Amino acid sequence: MAGHWAATIDGVQMEEVWLAPRAGVMTSMHRDAKGESASFEFARIAETNDGIVYFAQPAGRPPTPFKLTESKKSRAVFTNPEHDFPTKIIYWRDAARLCARVEGPDGKGEEWCWDREK
Repeated sequence: MAGHWAATIDGVQMEEVWLAPRAGVMTSMHRDAKGESASFEFARIAETNDGIVYFAQPAGRPPTPFKLTESKKSRAVFTNPEHDFPTKIIYWRDAARLCARVEGPDGKGEEWCWDREK
């Protein structure tokens, strides 16, 4: 997961940067840009007393926790059934690409895949 990932989808330039784990924490920054408009999100994955938790902070808002509920060699699923949307965040590796999906309680959602930025 660590690295600088990028893609352009429907004219939106997307970047996601994950720092390698250190002292039980991974941190990231995500940015979407189209024309003169941009949005961003900070995130971190941390070891906590409740297990491994993904904290999402879209637009710098207070963090929303998603607990790790599935972990395989190239796939991680984080869930928070109390959150409106998303209730699930999924990351996986697809060959050399990093992919992510967000889902609501009905299973509907969006997904993206990025290539490693060189």
